[in-house]
Amino acid sequence: MPRVLLPIGDGTEVLDTMYPYFRLPEDGFEVVVAGPEARWYHMVMHEIPPGADPPWDITRESPGYHLKATVAFADVDPSQYAGLFLSGGRAPEYLRYDRHLLEITRHFFREEKPVASICHGIEILTAADCIRGRRVTTVAKCRLDAEQGGAQYVDLPAVRDGNLVTARTWHDNTPLLKEFVAMLKAYCG
Repeated sequence: MPRVLLPIGDGTEVLDTMYPYFRLPEDGFEVVVAGPEARWYHMVMHEIPPGADPPWDITRESPGYHLKATVAFADVDPSQYAGLFLSGGRAPEYLRYDRHLLEITRHFFREEKPVASICHGIEILTAADCIRGRRVTTVAKCRLDAEQGGAQYVDLPAVRDGNLVTARTWHDNTPLLKEFVAMLKAYCG
């Protein structure tokens, strides 16, 4: 069964992470969860509360589920994986400093393997210098991260550019995963 690497950390967004975690095996892909260490991680839910008074202009963070990483980034052999899925939440803010994760990410681009990124996952792609010259989307508040990484930002549900497909938020999970699964199937032949 081809494997897809799913990096997480504390503050990983629940829906950005759990949707691909359960969706990819439906098409025959094993999801391997990795983190800075092999341990349990705290996920969070991000939502702009509807009808809040006063209204929120940014997402509110609430505790979510927990998910275990079974391998540390330092122990990942990226050649053993067909794809990479970068979820969002606050985790990418600090995961982008992990040299092992950055090298893993660069491997997928050097080898032109399928990569999916949603929401704040773009911060890892920018830190790894993998989106220069590409057309991408992300959550609007990360537009600057995409542009500082040399990418052209567009506000669409899902954008494919070569081996990379990006999406804005968990609201775009369906078009993101539809495209990512098609990319994985084409890659795995």
